[in-house]
Amino acid sequence: MNARFLFTSLCTALALAGCGGGGGDSAAPAGSNGGVGPSGSTGTLQVSLTDAPACGYEAVHVTVVGVRVHKSDAAGDGDAGWVDLPLPAPYTTSGLRINLLDLTNGVLQGLGEVVLPAGRYTQMRLILAGNPGNSAPFANSVVPVGGVETVLSTPSAQQSGLKIKIDAEVPAGQVAHVVVDFDACKSVVKRGNSGKGYNLKPVLSATLLLSDIAGMRVVGWVSPLLSNGYTQVSLQFNGLPVKATVPDPTSGRFVLFPVPVGKYDLVVTAPGHATAVMTDVPVTADTDTAVSAPGQRIDMPTSDMRAVGGTVNPATADMRALQTLDGGPTVEVAWSAVDGNTGAFAFSLPVGVPVRASYLDIVPLLASPMQPQLVFVPDGLPPVRYTIEARSGAAVKQQSIDVLVPLPPEPLQPLSFVFP
Repeated sequence: MNARFLFTSLCTALALAGCGGGGGDSAAPAGSNGGVGPSGSTGTLQVSLTDAPACGYEAVHVTVVGVRVHKSDAAGDGDAGWVDLPLPAPYTTSGLRINLLDLTNGVLQGLGEVVLPAGRYTQMRLILAGNPGNSAPFANSVVPVGGVETVLSTPSAQQSGLKIKIDAEVPAGQVAHVVVDFDACKSVVKRGNSGKGYNLKPVLSATLLLSDIAGMRVVGWVSPLLSNGYTQVSLQFNGLPVKATVPDPTSGRFVLFPVPVGKYDLVVTAPGHATAVMTDVPVTADTDTAVSAPGQRIDMPTSDMRAVGGTVNPATADMRALQTLDGGPTVEVAWSAVDGNTGAFAFSLPVGVPVRASYLDIVPLLASPMQPQLVFVPDGLPPVRYTIEARSGAAVKQQSIDVLVPLPPEPLQPLSFVFP
């Protein structure tokens, strides 16, 4: 239970609309903003950015012009007590343009550090640049697969910044490191097929690292056939992804970092394959957790896929597909973008029976170099059922489906979710 509370306090997912135009003075000296006290009462705060895997894009660019923190999560823009972090040189005045898709497999982009009064900080603002001009490169943009660079509209994200609730204790004389996970896949909303482009609906989470932490990392390898850029690996807690990535297309290696200390389900999904789940995967602060090895890779049986789709109202809702294994757990198998104009969504779900293993059974296999592969076993027999979940604010609606039973009209099973 303690690990669960640690997770709750360190990793808070937010789906936010931005807040409006213009950047702040992020290059100001730390002492002029934070009221840094005498020696011994200050600590150092570092901030970095990372990303979960994106879907359907070759690039997702954002330009950061400022990062601010405050000890009160209720503080407003004009309140005293804000501390501004200077961006790393040479981006202190021009802003730092980042392709979020470069920040997978544990890669971090530093956003700066500052000496500030020791204590607990609960609010962070990530300030983005505007999109001046009518030609690429844009400050904030997306490049669809096979497409051209298109503006990513941030109508109000620049003025006061994207608000992130954090729980960052900065100890006196030590370094606290906050890693912001900017989920590119879930943060980009397509505005239909009208050519009107894309909106930013930021989905952010924050994880705290202390200077003496050497773990909070899960590493592994998938089979060469799964090293194709489409496989996704995630760590989930109670069916909610905490960290996700795409294996390296050359080596098949994946890294999930940073991950709050606790115990998770590892979920591997890939088009044309059944889902694989490894339960009871531990994450500790002092060592990495290996779930497979170069000679003992994770693999899944092939499977036909089934298209499932429909509409949701309002179009700002979130859609995902869940699957409950025999005896548990329940895991998220897929997430679908929602068309910002029509509310349309679509999934492609495997009809094959999922396979599972326990980390406790995997550990002795990894210790034996003679073991040629890891063993995942089928989870029961058909029917293969999914729960399609729609979430709008705090309201949730679900519908259970059997992907082996066709519902007209094909190829989509027409589902409809309407929230008051």
